[in-house]
Amino acid sequence: MTLALRSAARSDVGLVRSGNEDSGYAGDSLLVVADGMGGHAAGELASATAIATMSETETTGLGDVEALERLSEAVTIAGERIADLVAAHPEWAGMGTTLTALAWLGGDPSRVAVLHVGDSRAYLLRDGEFTQITRDHTYVQTLIDSGRISPEEAAVHPRRNLLMRAIDGVHTAEPDVSVREARDGDRYLVCSDGLSGYVSDDDIHRLLGLADPTAAVTALVDAALEAGAPDNVTCVVADVVAGEEDHVAAEPVVVGAAGEPRNRERLPGMAFPVDSQPDARPVLTVTSATGGRSSSVAEIYREEQPARAARRSRRWWWVGTALIALAALVGISLFAAYQASQRQYYVGSDGGYVAIFRGLPVNVGPFDLHSVEERTDLTVDSLPDFEAMQVQSTIQTDSLAAAEQVVQRLTERAAQCVAVPSTPGCPDATSGDAGSPTAPAPSATS
Repeated sequence: MTLALRSAARSDVGLVRSGNEDSGYAGDSLLVVADGMGGHAAGELASATAIATMSETETTGLGDVEALERLSEAVTIAGERIADLVAAHPEWAGMGTTLTALAWLGGDPSRVAVLHVGDSRAYLLRDGEFTQITRDHTYVQTLIDSGRISPEEAAVHPRRNLLMRAIDGVHTAEPDVSVREARDGDRYLVCSDGLSGYVSDDDIHRLLGLADPTAAVTALVDAALEAGAPDNVTCVVADVVAGEEDHVAAEPVVVGAAGEPRNRERLPGMAFPVDSQPDARPVLTVTSATGGRSSSVAEIYREEQPARAARRSRRWWWVGTALIALAALVGISLFAAYQASQRQYYVGSDGGYVAIFRGLPVNVGPFDLHSVEERTDLTVDSLPDFEAMQVQSTIQTDSLAAAEQVVQRLTERAAQCVAVPSTPGCPDATSGDAGSPTAPAPSATS
């Protein structure tokens, strides 16, 4: 019996973010989710680059070893392309992306290759049993593996979003790769942490059991939105089904940042796959290779607000009353926001030295929302390249204690450079600066 994949995909910007840095790809032989990081540093372009690169990779019919080598090579190429983008556009420094992919190998028995870098995830639903088949490359996962914290503690840990591996064009991204047997009736889910970070495993399991992939991706993204969806959320679901020998492969579906024309225009040298349902508007989502297009819940909500406001303003005198109340509310909100900002801390650069700041790294008109809490003797120039870039971009923390932990980690990294000054990534040993550690540095998620 010949088996094949039938898939669906959906991506949504969420209810908080202004742009979508996630990208997804669903085809007959390849499923991919990439979660871009970097914010203003073009995380959306990093994830789009990963999708464009992976879409060029064909593994069907290959042996296990050759298929895994080809997938790993695609990760290397994606990293090189991101490095080239940063070299051409220094303002994009800090961009990077996770990457989780399932590639159909076919054969008898049928197999699927799994490739993974970062904290996006892949799951398998087989005979009612729900299993996570990737392992997060995060700081908190290392704490779980060592028995220092429980999964429940990891879910609320202040550094739960700190990545240990990512494709950033700076460090060598070593993907986890494996080959699994595929069976008729299997259902796979590949998703960004916008789903797994806000929807429980029990709910994901329940929704993944819906009738078909299109219904599943719709329900999963809706569940994330109902949970508040502060992050972008992307889901790709595929069923292993009995196929036909003469089946004609359908064009793939591309969702999220990789499907947005404005992002493709900013990457003119990138060859993107032909999308069966090209995304004409940035916030629109595509539900499946055979289904229709639907606006995201967040977009519908935003579009309805003017009409609702108009219905509430039926008399002119209500306008004056509303403006007075609004002015009072804005004043109270601004004061509350300022008070809240002063309970935040971040690590940044102050006159070339690593410092802990209280507040937020922004200004409102002539007013600063931050001040130096502690200035260290550690110079930014003594740090490895990636850590120095993180400090220059600021590292957000939830408390003063967490900020001090970050400073301690940076101090240790600088000390490692002193111990091994010739390691790539560290400051030039001949200039008297420190060197870099041999292990790749953690990457901060978007």
